[in-house]
Amino acid sequence: MDRSVGTVFGDSSSHIQHVDCIDDVQKTCIWSSPEGGQKIDIRKQIFCNRSLNMKNIIAVGFDMDYTLAQYKPETFESLAYEGTIRKLVYDLGYPQELLEWSFDWKYMVRGLVLDKKRGNILKMDRHKYVKVAYHGFREMSKENKVGTYGSTLIRDSFDEPDYALIDTLFSLAEAYLFAQLVDFKDKNPGKVPRDADYAHMYKDVRAAVDLCHRDGTLKRMVAKDPKKYINDDTCIVPMLKLLRDSGRSTFLVTNSLWDYTNVVMNFLCGSRTLVDCNFDWLQYFDVVITGSAKPSFFHEDNRANLFEVEPESGMLLNTDNGTPMPQVGNMSPTLSLKGNKTFRVFQGGSVGHLHKLLSIESSSQVLYVGDHIYGDILRSKKVLGWRTMLVVPELERELELLWELRDTRKQLRLLRNERDLIEDQIHHLKWSLKFDTLNIDENQKISSAIVNLESQRDQVRITHQQAQRDCHRKFHNVWGQLMKTGYQNSRFAHQVERFACLYTSQVSNLGFYSPDKYYRPNEDFMPHEFHILPL
Repeated sequence: MDRSVGTVFGDSSSHIQHVDCIDDVQKTCIWSSPEGGQKIDIRKQIFCNRSLNMKNIIAVGFDMDYTLAQYKPETFESLAYEGTIRKLVYDLGYPQELLEWSFDWKYMVRGLVLDKKRGNILKMDRHKYVKVAYHGFREMSKENKVGTYGSTLIRDSFDEPDYALIDTLFSLAEAYLFAQLVDFKDKNPGKVPRDADYAHMYKDVRAAVDLCHRDGTLKRMVAKDPKKYINDDTCIVPMLKLLRDSGRSTFLVTNSLWDYTNVVMNFLCGSRTLVDCNFDWLQYFDVVITGSAKPSFFHEDNRANLFEVEPESGMLLNTDNGTPMPQVGNMSPTLSLKGNKTFRVFQGGSVGHLHKLLSIESSSQVLYVGDHIYGDILRSKKVLGWRTMLVVPELERELELLWELRDTRKQLRLLRNERDLIEDQIHHLKWSLKFDTLNIDENQKISSAIVNLESQRDQVRITHQQAQRDCHRKFHNVWGQLMKTGYQNSRFAHQVERFACLYTSQVSNLGFYSPDKYYRPNEDFMPHEFHILPL
């Protein structure tokens, strides 16, 4: 399989939905890498929902956790899961047998919604119709699913406080633990503290997760051995150099504090151990803001104080909206690296401070790259008008499977068309029986034809449904394709389409494209146009 060629997409408003819709069209190469004339592996391509001319971008910003730093779920999420279990048992009074539980890091996926009150885990399409539903780990029957979520008179918004949105990779461990607790409560109702209901158990899980982060256990383990928990992407530094050499400012805005940020960025930029930690990585950023408290950081009316971080000691220094305030003694509030350039590190503040520090006059001049739909992308796009790029690591495998299953997916479309054709024939014949003047022989012939067609329809329906289930399970045995539910875009895909100007599998993929590239979406197609595509 040659995955180094680009895929022709049939619908720019729904790239994800129609990735295989023009299988017979010759694939095209992408020639926009900085070197020119080089193919880009389909898994490394950047996909465009909204036109973006990089020549208009003067500053490119990055989140750190799960954007620049891609954590290994089999180690990092397992570490978070184990820490949360211990907090539930030792701090919140849950039974000791929870300590024997294990974490399947492949089970949960992004885009799911937890029904806190009922103990259900849901996957919805773009219209918020529930397509897959589990109570704990038990699949809900179609009747139960429709009875609970299928009312067309009262449409649920599926938002907080009754629901929890699993839109970040950080949330997968807590979602899995919630499903385990639902099953545990159903089988052992007297063993949960205070006979807690499902919503209370979820609240306890969230409290335990927060305790893990606050006591520093997770970050100490990562700092001790970053390579065990973080993927080593050697393309990040060349990508940052490319952007800076093109004359653009670069910045880092992360919710992590300075001490942890320094360890992670050292690892990503070449210093592989704590002993080797230095501040050389700061040369790749004009401004670094830690402890940003996103998404509130993006609100222009946010009045949070901005402190400058003294990198050597981690001490916070007061600033006047980013301008250093005079200090007693000889302490310098800035860090000079390799001679003549000053690099500045801050904590807190708001987007207004960042704009001032980078001399940004228009929000549309900023491209921000993150992994969290709500924490990184929605707020920066909707509130500020920043341009956005979403990092979706799962996309690599999704694209690979889409390519491998292209013949299967074409066959699914043919089966669906065959079902439609047979059903139309049945409806036509039944209409004739009801309204046409027929003799006995004609009536019997049509009735017999209807019986035969109904048998064919049932066979095709069973074949189609089984083939669809098999294809679904190739992506994920429980939840199926990340970006789809059946023939509809998933809720997660809909969010990607609405709020991300660009999306890609890894942040370093930016380095494969010209920093002056004009990203253009493909033509939108309405359903009535889609079947008459131009050649």
